Amino acid sequence: MLNILEIIQDWIKDILRDCIMGNLDGMFDQINNEVGEVANTVGQTPADWNAGVFSMIRSLSDNVVVPIAGIILTFVLCYELITMIIEKNNLHDFETFTLYKWIFKVFVAVYLVTHTFDITMAIFEVGQSVVQQSSGVINGSTSIDFAAALGDVEAQLETMEIGELFGLLVETMLLKITMPILSFCVMIVLIGRMIEIYIYCSVGAIPFSTMVNRDWGQMGNNYLRGLVALGLQGFFIMVCVAIYAVLIGQIGSAENIHIAIWQCAGYTVLLCFSLFKTGAVSKSIFNAH
Repeated sequence: MLNILEIIQDWIKDILRDCIMGNLDGMFDQINNEVGEVANTVGQTPADWNAGVFSMIRSLSDNVVVPIAGIILTFVLCYELITMIIEKNNLHDFETFTLYKWIFKVFVAVYLVTHTFDITMAIFEVGQSVVQQSSGVINGSTSIDFAAALGDVEAQLETMEIGELFGLLVETMLLKITMPILSFCVMIVLIGRMIEIYIYCSVGAIPFSTMVNRDWGQMGNNYLRGLVALGLQGFFIMVCVAIYAVLIGQIGSAENIHIAIWQCAGYTVLLCFSLFKTGAVSKSIFNAH
């Protein structure tokens, strides 16, 4: 009778072990692939990421937004001329140099509006250069070997009883469901950043048309700060991935598989949260609103 119970118990253990190994098999592969692609994705320029969208955004900027910016620029320059003339004792102290200064502002303003797309792309090129240089330093650490981090799983499972195996099965089932969601979150952050870049680039001519005026120029200055913050957000994303890689690499010292699995999951959740915060952190550093 005892032999029959032991056989049934061993049979249940084998089933639980197989289920657990099945859940663990490839559990972290999807998130690992997404993390491994971060350096490639954030290192791409808007033109490289999707040439079709880039062409459409450039066409919208040149054919729709720039004419509107031209109207706004005309108003701003007229306002600027009137302000420059009357601020010197209501025309009593008018200086010819004031007119030359206004003409120079007109030249600068028209150049900014007509070359807005090139200027915005140049800013992103600088940001991408920083990202690419940083990826050369930390890219080797972004591919995580979770099998090595978890240790010899099968040997650990052999020492467990039915109750512990059943608990571990529930844990791995929960993680099996949540890992694709976390992987999707990483993808959303990367794609969302590129879409935000395209939106910024599409309307850049309007805030640029206000930059030469002292009263209206805050719009253009804030847009420029936001542009720089968006460009360097990729660098902060790379920093988050590098920190994640270091933390995952230290999991091998965990006492048992339970702790190792939940540490992997916890660090992955932390990575997703950090990636979502990179945009706000970047804008905060550059005082962009």
